[in-house]
Amino acid sequence: MINVACALEYLHHGCLSLVIHCDLKPSNVLLDEDLVAHPSNFGISKLLSEDQSDLYTKTLATLGYIAPEYGLEGLVSTKCDVYSYGVMLLGTFTWRKPNEFEGDFSLKQWVSYSLPDAVMDVVDANLVTQMGGRLQMELDVVASIMKVALVVVLNLRQEGLT
Repeated sequence: MINVACALEYLHHGCLSLVIHCDLKPSNVLLDEDLVAHPSNFGISKLLSEDQSDLYTKTLATLGYIAPEYGLEGLVSTKCDVYSYGVMLLGTFTWRKPNEFEGDFSLKQWVSYSLPDAVMDVVDANLVTQMGGRLQMELDVVASIMKVALVVVLNLRQEGLT
């Protein structure tokens, strides 16, 4: 996930033209022989000029990973990729997809309701060691990562962007 974050930082701030991926999700991240993650499938990505911060499009990305303003209004900005990254981060540590939930309940809510006291209920059991004194330390680290992901996803929502 650090590799993906670095790639997004480069696409959003290191290129001559601003590149917005528009469909960041686990199946669009490839691992090389050294297990370095690389975002892929730039088929619906958008290039913005220096004077643009967002644009409108009719091209839709994958439900569950797209920021709601993108899905509802077609508004594309770097915040859409950041939102997708936050959802991907939650999914990576829970081994759940955002569209596995029914009704108004979401991956974000499920994780949010479980923090900080019930992290073990949502974390992928393969990520933590169940034996020894390290379990609580590992759960604390995972909880911190999930809190960062929630802040990313929920802060965009509170800003009125989603």
